[in-house]
Amino acid sequence: QVQLAESGGGLVQAGASLRLSCTRSGRRFDNGNLAWFRQAPGKGREFVASMPRDGGTTYYADSVKGRFTISSDNAKSTVFLQMNNLQPEDTAVYYCAASRTLYYNSQLASRDQSYFYWGQGTQVTVSS
Repeated sequence: QVQLAESGGGLVQAGASLRLSCTRSGRRFDNGNLAWFRQAPGKGREFVASMPRDGGTTYYADSVKGRFTISSDNAKSTVFLQMNNLQPEDTAVYYCAASRTLYYNSQLASRDQSYFYWGQGTQVTVSS
């Protein structure tokens, strides 16, 4: 099993930045995509960003493109989500996820069904 643990959430004002971290532990994770999803109150889970573990490309939801950046430090088994210019509509619980298959296709990389391992989530609240 692969365990994922998110951190870095909090309460910020609109226009601020936050950096989320997700640390992997447990079973060795050789290949697959790493991703961030979010779920706002009363809404379904929404794709935010994804990247193959070996890097090379990234995928973003249109709503965060240009503001959020996904990156990873494989030596530290950590994936990050840098969030800039946060807006109230970004308020949600943010989840880290890992797939057991590499996806170099944006449609597959953005589906929550593509991911097998999930963290517990970290709350991000943006006030106006």
